[in-house]
Amino acid sequence: MWISDKWQDFELIDCSKGEKLERWGKFYLVRPDPQAIWDTPRSDARWNMRDARYRRSQTGGGAWDKGGLPASWKINYGELTFNVKPMNFKHTGLFPEQACNWDYAMRKIRSAGRPINVLNLFAYTGAATVACAKAGASVCHVDAAKGMVAWGRENAAASGLGDAPIRWIVDDCAKFVEREIRRGNKYDIIIMDPPSYGRGPGGEVWKLEDAVYDFASLCTAVLSDDPVMVLINSYTTGLSASVMQYILGSTVSPLFGGRVTSDEIGLPVTASGLVLPCGASAVWRR
Repeated sequence: MWISDKWQDFELIDCSKGEKLERWGKFYLVRPDPQAIWDTPRSDARWNMRDARYRRSQTGGGAWDKGGLPASWKINYGELTFNVKPMNFKHTGLFPEQACNWDYAMRKIRSAGRPINVLNLFAYTGAATVACAKAGASVCHVDAAKGMVAWGRENAAASGLGDAPIRWIVDDCAKFVEREIRRGNKYDIIIMDPPSYGRGPGGEVWKLEDAVYDFASLCTAVLSDDPVMVLINSYTTGLSASVMQYILGSTVSPLFGGRVTSDEIGLPVTASGLVLPCGASAVWRR
């Protein structure tokens, strides 16, 4: 498993009975987690000293019990700074388990010895965008949600990258890639974190299992002649790391050689010393 274990401002303290206790900077949050199906004792007193808890509704959805929690605050990951904002559907705008992928992309950019162009698709609030820009790359950030792109701009500014070479694009990712093909634009790194299900700004329907292979194949047409890496991340149940490895191995590798690896990604749990699985990633590289 690829483990994101270098955090200082975030900590997964404990998880049990379908919930997890986390520290985000100085605030303690309790959120649902479908992976934490074990019924271990909640011995840490901070379970009951939390600043906020997201409660599921039996009729669907849920809501935050925020108490005195601020609307937003900043946390740091090394040289990166992110704005945390508790949102609907339990999210905070940041997936800390992705830090292992940020670290890897930053290493590849810094060791390339040449200018690197990155295409970040389904880019959400821009954590990977910020990481790649901080490492010195030019980045094209694409997401269908205008609010998420605006949040990405905030994260870039918070990390001292307000003037960095980042293109902020609100668009359907597949349509954008098709236009980039026609324009002849190329990228050395492609990162994608597609949702299980979603709609584009024009009502376009995206269902990951039906679309991811064709989309990965489409993206090969915007890779440069000397690409560095392609990364796919997924939180979709049933779409395993091995499936994504096979997709990259059958779309990118025949064109550029290289090799593909994949694994679950996870966060260390302070209380148990174990690691909570949080998704899966596959990476093609030279």
